Amino acid sequence: MSQKTSSPNLIGKILSQFSASHSTAVNKLIHYITIPLVSFSVLALAWATPFPFLSFLGRYNGFINWASILIGFAVYYYYRVSPLLSYGILLMIFAFSGLIVSLEKFHSQGGGPEMHIIPLLILLPALLAQVAGHRTEKAIPSASSSMRSLKDGPLWLMNVFFRRIGIIN
Repeated sequence: MSQKTSSPNLIGKILSQFSASHSTAVNKLIHYITIPLVSFSVLALAWATPFPFLSFLGRYNGFINWASILIGFAVYYYYRVSPLLSYGILLMIFAFSGLIVSLEKFHSQGGGPEMHIIPLLILLPALLAQVAGHRTEKAIPSASSSMRSLKDGPLWLMNVFFRRIGIIN
């Protein structure tokens, strides 16, 4: 018995719901810019949040943090919804992780502010820009739909990107 990993109806529903509340050119442009910024910021904040020492992890303790747990859940969710889009999102996560590690190294060498400050300085204006973008729509999304867009925004953006470069028709 084979278990299906993706439902065309689910990805179609997610993308159509997201597109319905992001229909104006201004709002789309704002979200093209802010979705990666918000995604990076959330990952960086999870990375910067102290993780407890777990003795059973032994020498691997430094490799597990809140961001690795967030990445695990995100990749699982995105893969279940759309394997193809999840690969693009995974590459985006790798790029974000590399940037976060570079910021950590810069901070540890005495440069720059605390690790949680930079993502907050990116996250807050990006969220405010998204709110401004939503005001250009006929119907402003509810708070629960805005929270859902945090997880579904990367799927929508990757779908747009893959369509533009011809991976998806």
